Amino acid sequence: MARAASHRPDSGSPAANDLVCLGEVAGAHGVKGAVRIRSHAAVPADIAAYGPLFDACGDRRFNIRVIGETRGALIVTIDGVRDRDSAEALKGTRLHVRRGALPEPEPESYYHVDLIGLEAVDTHGAAVGRVAAVHDLPAGDVLEIRQTGGGELMLPFTRAVVPAVDLRARRLVVDPPGEVEA
Repeated sequence: MARAASHRPDSGSPAANDLVCLGEVAGAHGVKGAVRIRSHAAVPADIAAYGPLFDACGDRRFNIRVIGETRGALIVTIDGVRDRDSAEALKGTRLHVRRGALPEPEPESYYHVDLIGLEAVDTHGAAVGRVAAVHDLPAGDVLEIRQTGGGELMLPFTRAVVPAVDLRARRLVVDPPGEVEA
């Protein structure tokens, strides 16, 4: 079943820091301008439910409609893209939505983008580093922390290893397993 993106009033291009990446154009599908999109939304087809999508700079706007699925990707039409060449030109384009268009996360749940940049401290309050990335792996999310003294630390994002997250203070507490040196 096809789902159309909702049309909401738009005051122009959003600021790049107001954008959250929800997917990426994987390539063209067919000859009429459809594309394959790898969606990062919890429910992949929901990428079309949050209103218009934008490129990473917020300069280009994409109104999409999901028309099907194939091998781990959605098949989508984009307004104004009518042929295979135009669709191929979008390959690799990361698709973003305005942060305000997303629903508030459930309690004890976080958008990856909200965790990136948080200061990481140990259970005694000593600086460990900053969250550089959040990796969505089959076994669960993993935080990549750039350590204060150099190097990287990869930690599972579980309550046992990350007992506290304070978005307002821009900080999280980490309690790495014994075999990991923070």
